[in-house]
Amino acid sequence: MLPGEYARLDAVAVRELIVTRQVTAAEVERAARVAVAAVDPDLAALARPLFDDALSSDPAGELAGVPFLIKDSGPFARGVGFAIGSRAVRGAVATDDHPLMTRFRAAGLATIGQTTAPEFALSFATESTLYGETRNPWAPHRGAGGSSGGAAALVAAGAVPMAHANDGAGSIRIPAAACGLVGLKPSRGRTPDAPRSITAGLSTSSEFAVTRTVRDAALLFRLVAEPAGGDTPAAAGLRIGIDTGSWSVGVVDPQVAAVTQEVGRMLEWIGHTVTVASPDLDGEQVIDAMMLGVYAAGRAILSAPRQPDADLLQAVSRAVLAESRAVSTEQLAVAARAQSRVSNAVDGIFDRVDLLITPTWAQLPPRHGTLDYDDDRYTARSWLSRLFEFGPFTAPFNVGGHPAISLPLGESAEGLPIGVQLVAARGDDELLLAVAADLEQAMPWRDRTPVVFAD
Repeated sequence: MLPGEYARLDAVAVRELIVTRQVTAAEVERAARVAVAAVDPDLAALARPLFDDALSSDPAGELAGVPFLIKDSGPFARGVGFAIGSRAVRGAVATDDHPLMTRFRAAGLATIGQTTAPEFALSFATESTLYGETRNPWAPHRGAGGSSGGAAALVAAGAVPMAHANDGAGSIRIPAAACGLVGLKPSRGRTPDAPRSITAGLSTSSEFAVTRTVRDAALLFRLVAEPAGGDTPAAAGLRIGIDTGSWSVGVVDPQVAAVTQEVGRMLEWIGHTVTVASPDLDGEQVIDAMMLGVYAAGRAILSAPRQPDADLLQAVSRAVLAESRAVSTEQLAVAARAQSRVSNAVDGIFDRVDLLITPTWAQLPPRHGTLDYDDDRYTARSWLSRLFEFGPFTAPFNVGGHPAISLPLGESAEGLPIGVQLVAARGDDELLLAVAADLEQAMPWRDRTPVVFAD
């Protein structure tokens, strides 16, 4: 199998070739390794050299032999080292599998490597003093988004058809939007977390993946997610709300807003009812709510058996740890009350609509260094405020636990992908995927490829 042929296939197509014996799993893995080697020098998206052998998995799984990557975001795969994007985390090795990794293995995925993340996964830019700048395959002078930027860059560049990612405030959806991918954040509780991960107890975080097609996302979700229970609503004649900026704390790029409006018109043409609608949200209130997650992440790090060397931490990490160590009961209560208000506001919109459409990323992918995590002028709160100037639309649905998906439904005049976010009521992940599949047919992106691609 030639790398260029392999790079254009999604996971379903790769598996079909293996099942029909047109190629072997070993040939696919060789093609993937060649593809990764071809593109990663331009992207800097691998956290470490590829594993000598793919991690063991079930050869009878529905995705057996499909190449896969995991994110450097904490203990995830037994025997694999991790740094969570930090020079200060040294010699850490996972002693057992994350529960989701167990399901990835059961699905048969051939995990061949690990992708970059920003320090402690607390940025929308995958840039760190450990790994440097992970570059966007559409425009290498721009970022790939964060915190799952390494995963998104390599999937977009044709190195693997899907890769593990996680999302505490937008870290699946924002890299997906930046790199022209499908990024599903499942409903809270549909995919498992782990008691010893950095996201342990962090109710805003969801684990899943980035993919190039909706059918890949739907298949992987079926294989690793908890069943929804009850009947899936029909994806026809839905009430859809659209909002391009009511709670944004920054400015929405006109090109991003225009693509979002175009998606609304397409959904109307498909047969849904589309109206302007928005949760009753305030941007500052969302920041208040997300501070609880920041404190939880900080406390998880502070409770680790081996403490990171503070001299090796980047500036925002130092601020987060200092503030998490000193946080008062009253500050936690304020953040908890804000989470409740945000969650209730998001719940309220789904009394009036079945789906909500927003931009994913308010701006086009910024140039490297725009979101400077090593700037010691930031507090934890002012850092969140800076992030939400670029990505205000994702975090409320982490707070509420609602499923959300970013789809690459447009592009800018500069040729950069523009992602549009669809959100559904908690538990309606399958409905979300069904509407996403309709949009993939109506507004296809399959033939778009970035400048860095494994041809």
